[in-house]
Amino acid sequence: MSADLKKATIVAVDARVDPADCLTMAEVRYGVDALDRALVVLLAERQRYMDAAARIKPDRSVVHDDARIEDVVQKVLAAAGPAGLSAAIAEPVWRTLIDRCIAHEFETWDRTRG
Repeated sequence: MSADLKKATIVAVDARVDPADCLTMAEVRYGVDALDRALVVLLAERQRYMDAAARIKPDRSVVHDDARIEDVVQKVLAAAGPAGLSAAIAEPVWRTLIDRCIAHEFETWDRTRG
């Protein structure tokens, strides 16, 4: 990992037309692509937190934590409404994200401890 990635604290999102002001599909697609690039950077950072969790957790049996999963989902749903994100999108996206992050954490734990 480069030093620049470790130090990045602000995720840059390319200039784009506000969705309410889009007049063409090209503007819509450019905006979606710009946000996807920014989301990749944020998801990579989230993954690094899973790597840290695998390093910190003393036992493989604590990698999967149902109470923590539900806590994360509830926090996301609480933030989704005010942000204008549908719960019908937020909940399944985060449950899938959490599932894949737990799988990554197990793989990391096994690779570094096994």
